[in-house]
Amino acid sequence: MRPGRPAAPPAAPEPPALAATRRWLERAVIGLNLCPFAKAVHVRGQIRWVQSAARTPAALLEQLVDELRGLAEADADTVDTTLIVAPQVLPRFEDFNHFLGVADEALARLGLQGTLQIAAFHPGWVFDGAAADDVANHSNRAPNPTLHLLREASVARAVAAYPDAEAIFGRNIATLRRLGPAGWRALFEP
Repeated sequence: MRPGRPAAPPAAPEPPALAATRRWLERAVIGLNLCPFAKAVHVRGQIRWVQSAARTPAALLEQLVDELRGLAEADADTVDTTLIVAPQVLPRFEDFNHFLGVADEALARLGLQGTLQIAAFHPGWVFDGAAADDVANHSNRAPNPTLHLLREASVARAVAAYPDAEAIFGRNIATLRRLGPAGWRALFEP
């Protein structure tokens, strides 16, 4: 710092829900290569991180609509994807799963199907037909209810450039089962 210039104020600490979700993205999604497309946008800083203050599904839907519009209008080189982390709403997976239908209806009403898509993650995620304690569910378990807004064009480019993209889901299940519950927990130890 040069004499006579005030020091920049320290950056505000990241809210705990965002910090936990970022750690999950870095250690699990990228660290285990559960999504081979996540690292590039993370490293380039093209993820918009949003912590929702919503306490009701209606408030989350309103924010989702705003974020969908914002992502559709944003320059993809600056913001390619958005993560809405919603720690105060939809704690039950069944309610969250129902909300996803409402979210897809909103996407259609906005005329953004084919332009954007919504992926979802939840701490209680259970795949249809899977046991609740199946470690494979962790491929979609985030620390907080999370809506991931993606550009269809970016997804299409990433899938076209990745050999055997349709095998990702099966590879993730095998990775998580090899890791096991203890290995999963160890990912998040300090």
